[in-house]
Amino acid sequence: MPPRRRLLTIGIMGLLFIACAPPSAPGRVPGGEGPIRVGLLAPLTGVMAAPGSDMVNGWNLYWKLHGSRVAGREVVTFVEDDGGDPNTALTKARQLVEQQQVDMIVGPLFAHVGLALADYLQTSGTPGFYPIVAADDLTQRHRVDNVIRVAGWSSSQPQHPFGEWAYDQGYRRVLTICTDTAHGHESCGGFLRTFTARGGQLVRQLWNPLNTADFSSYLTQVPDSGADVVLIQQGGADAIRFVKQWSEFGYKGRFALLSSQVGLDQSVLRAMGPEAEGLISAGHWSEGRQEATTQEFVQAYLREHNQLPSYFVAALYSAAQWIAAATERVNGNARDRQAFLDAVRTTEVDSPMGRLKLDPYGNPTLNIYIRRVERDPAGRLWNVPISTYENVSQFWTFGPEKFLRQPVYSREFQGTPEQLRALGLQP
Repeated sequence: MPPRRRLLTIGIMGLLFIACAPPSAPGRVPGGEGPIRVGLLAPLTGVMAAPGSDMVNGWNLYWKLHGSRVAGREVVTFVEDDGGDPNTALTKARQLVEQQQVDMIVGPLFAHVGLALADYLQTSGTPGFYPIVAADDLTQRHRVDNVIRVAGWSSSQPQHPFGEWAYDQGYRRVLTICTDTAHGHESCGGFLRTFTARGGQLVRQLWNPLNTADFSSYLTQVPDSGADVVLIQQGGADAIRFVKQWSEFGYKGRFALLSSQVGLDQSVLRAMGPEAEGLISAGHWSEGRQEATTQEFVQAYLREHNQLPSYFVAALYSAAQWIAAATERVNGNARDRQAFLDAVRTTEVDSPMGRLKLDPYGNPTLNIYIRRVERDPAGRLWNVPISTYENVSQFWTFGPEKFLRQPVYSREFQGTPEQLRALGLQP
């Protein structure tokens, strides 16, 4: 039996209506008339179902708090479960574009799904907005004009300042333990590019597969490595298991541990305890940031869902804010794709994550927060900024011309001075 299609019509009260099959899309009214139709793709089943649900929750919360109309037009959202599978996502996207005649696609979560979807969106011309997919080359060497990272990020973007921050704390020798995926390669590479440029040394590099149950073979290599800091990139259940096992090995407080954003995101902190307290990561979302725009959003999500918002929530909420502002600028005429995309590209928002604006490549410049896990006033774990880098570019301080001469970060290329010189590039 084919999966049930879910139709989400966002009204003033933000009610969710689910039907076994959607009604046929009525004939579209040209220009700025009729509803604005949005297709939202997220993995609502599978290993990332919880963050996928967070995505939908963040999107819904914006419209519930701000009303369902933009420039006098109702916003109607069709939510589809892509299951984290590229083929499923492509099938659902075609149905949304060709049958429901949506004005735009928002989502998905996984990088491999987003890359496959981008090819279809390029062919169809449908605007695609990616708040989550972080594959570097999506807005670098293989960018698609009508696919924009609204409220999104690139994998290496937070890691460039993080590498410099780590060096400035006095760390000189790093061991890395990262997932053997594109996101792991890019996250690790971003950190090493700047850490080693400052004079830091990579002493050992370990790659683990997704869904690693037992990290003992990696953890036993830490004491004799000579490293004074360990960098990890883990996510989901892997992050929960790694942090727990790190503590069980007696390493907490004995060895310094730094994490990429997703390893200590609120989506995994909810399942962690004292083993996570005091750990430090870098990211473009920090739920413990005390600015009013952040805390008003945090409190609104707490009232709605009785939990602190993850980055998946904050990104989709901020994407809705951004899209709404751009739609107002074209008087609700999202069917004029070129004008609408131009409005999106030139819109800036003060979001819960901070000030956001796009660079010429379709990726935001944004704040990067060095964050420490602490307890909020109610005793919940959350990330509190201890240092902020403002207006961080995906190209860091290198500039696009120099940065794009180097390959995308991979297992073979991690941006160290030796690797750059071997390619005839300057460190």
